[in-house]
Amino acid sequence: IPSSKTYVGRPQKVCLCPFLPQQPLEVSTCLYVVQHPAEESRVLRTVPLLAACLPQGKCNVIVGRRFNEEKHPELAAVCRDDRTLILYPGPKSQSLEELAQRLEISAVKHNVIIIDGTWSQAKNMFLKNSMFHLPKQVQLNRNLSSQYVIRTQPSNICLSTLECAAVALSVLEQNDEIQEILLRPLKALCSFQLQHGAQVHHSKEHLLRNGMYDKPMPKNKRKIKRMEKLMTDHSVCPR
Repeated sequence: IPSSKTYVGRPQKVCLCPFLPQQPLEVSTCLYVVQHPAEESRVLRTVPLLAACLPQGKCNVIVGRRFNEEKHPELAAVCRDDRTLILYPGPKSQSLEELAQRLEISAVKHNVIIIDGTWSQAKNMFLKNSMFHLPKQVQLNRNLSSQYVIRTQPSNICLSTLECAAVALSVLEQNDEIQEILLRPLKALCSFQLQHGAQVHHSKEHLLRNGMYDKPMPKNKRKIKRMEKLMTDHSVCPR
């Protein structure tokens, strides 16, 4: 790596390397991040930070919109494994925290599938890929506001991919320090960007509640319902 450039090609003065763990975190859980192709071109992504904090093979990134047994046999096998969880909120999902309390969760090496994309992209990928309906569906119930303030989230409780992984790993590994370590480079990234002219992005929920939403309101009934849900439902991220 050239001396003037460091982690993911960032200039040395805003390098994130000092905020990464000195050694990859030892975890038994294996992450599978299924990533929408549009995420690859985004400059400020959280998945590379996540991968840099974990051992090789513990953060597997698979890019695509549609996944099937023929083209993705390894992912299909992971989806069929009864140790696999998919992190996706909804009426059928269980609380990961409650699941961890009920089961001897630390004795099992889990796989966790996380969908990486915008909320609408993630919803489309979940609904259109039947293999994602095979694992046990879980969601996070920790009261955590996103630290990823340089990208707009739908609501105040919606988290970035790295934040979701940080919470899930800390629950499954029964080690809250993991969450703190994984969030450290994300906080540094946001701090650097804000120091160099980036603006804080409030959630859509925050903008609506405070009369700051400056875009035209949707005319589509489904989108109107989604906006109303942002104002009334605080339990899960809207889908």
